[in-house]
Amino acid sequence: MERRKITIIRLFKNKQKKIIPPSATTLDFDSPAEHISQNMVENETLFRDVFRNCSDIQLRPIQINEQMKLLIIFVEGLIDVKTLDSIIQKPHLFQDKLQGDLAEEIKKEAAAIASTKTSASTSEIIKAILKGNVAILIDGEATALLADLASSEKRAIQEPSSEVTLRGPREGFTESLRVNTSLVRRRIQTPRLKLESTIIGELSQTIVTIAYIEGIAQKSIVDEVRERLGKIKIDAMLGSGYIEEFIEDAPFSPFPQVQNTERPDVTAAALLEGKVAIMEDGSPFTLIVPMTFWVSLQSADDYYERFFYSTAIRWIRYVLLLISLLLPSTYVAIISYHPQLMPTNLLLSIAVAREPSPFPAVIEAFIMEFTFEALREAGVRLPRAAGSAVSIVGALVIGQAAVQAGIVSAPMVIVVAATGIASFTIPRYNFGTSFRLLRFPLLILSGMMGFFGIAFGILFVLIHLVNLNSYGVPYFSPVAPRYNGDLKDVLVRAPRWAMFKRPAFTGKNKKRLSPSPMPNTKPAQDNE
Repeated sequence: MERRKITIIRLFKNKQKKIIPPSATTLDFDSPAEHISQNMVENETLFRDVFRNCSDIQLRPIQINEQMKLLIIFVEGLIDVKTLDSIIQKPHLFQDKLQGDLAEEIKKEAAAIASTKTSASTSEIIKAILKGNVAILIDGEATALLADLASSEKRAIQEPSSEVTLRGPREGFTESLRVNTSLVRRRIQTPRLKLESTIIGELSQTIVTIAYIEGIAQKSIVDEVRERLGKIKIDAMLGSGYIEEFIEDAPFSPFPQVQNTERPDVTAAALLEGKVAIMEDGSPFTLIVPMTFWVSLQSADDYYERFFYSTAIRWIRYVLLLISLLLPSTYVAIISYHPQLMPTNLLLSIAVAREPSPFPAVIEAFIMEFTFEALREAGVRLPRAAGSAVSIVGALVIGQAAVQAGIVSAPMVIVVAATGIASFTIPRYNFGTSFRLLRFPLLILSGMMGFFGIAFGILFVLIHLVNLNSYGVPYFSPVAPRYNGDLKDVLVRAPRWAMFKRPAFTGKNKKRLSPSPMPNTKPAQDNE
């Protein structure tokens, strides 16, 4: 009985596998052997079967002298229908044409308004239709005319919300690849700016463009980018984050090795330094490689303000970076293990404030850090009108209530609030996230071993940073290994007229500008 039961189950499973047999008309899109026919009826049957249950695919037969002579296929919403209706779909233009003349007339009309090509491959025709081309099939012709009338809805060029500047341009990338490449081309008007395109995604057929300046970008880096993109085999590419995970050097590192930006000016500046940009159709974020640790701490405004101000702000940013990483763990280490390092009056004040709290300092820190991260995430995910209110009101109410209830001490609330404010000064969001994650292991180490634990954690992070690479470029360069010429744009922002050379990883053309003297500071003399 048991064997019979197992046999019946197996038969049922085998039947389930054969319920939906493969269609006889299913096409292999990768095979160039499929060709369209000269018979219009056969072609219409073929494409209607391929695009069955696709309500956005329009197949419009056009009759001339009571006979179907044309078949127009396109995706509704991806093409300029007005142009199609006004130019191509005019049967009265072709009523007096014979068979051979009709094909020539159609080609002339289509070529006058768009880039055209002909194809006999069924798979190529289908891919072209899905990319926004109009396929025009003519009775008696074994080839189809593909007219590029792509015109989808596009978002207007706006200021990027993730990288706001006070003095820089207000233009940001959009989801249209050609708009993005034009924004970069407008800033670098030279034929040496190369834009190589490839298609990634078997189903999405996403266009990805590699941008670099020939003679400035190092050839080995460009080749490495091509190779890594060529290895991506995925069904769909829906955002630049997909590409980033495939092409980074150390996927398990908390630090990002690929820079992303919404700003055309940042992209142009990176290309001029010898870097390579990766632009994806459908994404407003451009990826830039190689990336170093110090690039993440540089803002676009650093290069639009005077160098004195930019250098001062950069140093403040470095100090705040250390505060965002080390302040909670330092507070826990001092309170738990090294109280002698604190002035007596301050120590007594903190001791009085911590007396009602039932938790050790490290537990207090974890509670407040987790609460702060929850409020920050809620502020990001909620609509803007409610997000800011939840973040501010939630922090005030929860912090005050927790102190009054004696769950946490007031000094801990101050430490966590200062840490959160300091973390907001990091220009790159994904780079700031790395330090938000590292803050918790340092808290554990400080709670276990005090300053010795913090020192051990910092040493581990520094060893990791020094050994990390991005496309062959040391992640911590130009500090380790040290390149003296590149330090002009790391710890300080040197004057523009003092930065003669591009970064060390640039190709042969390292000269950025001819050596020029310091601007004239002498007052103008009267010629009288």
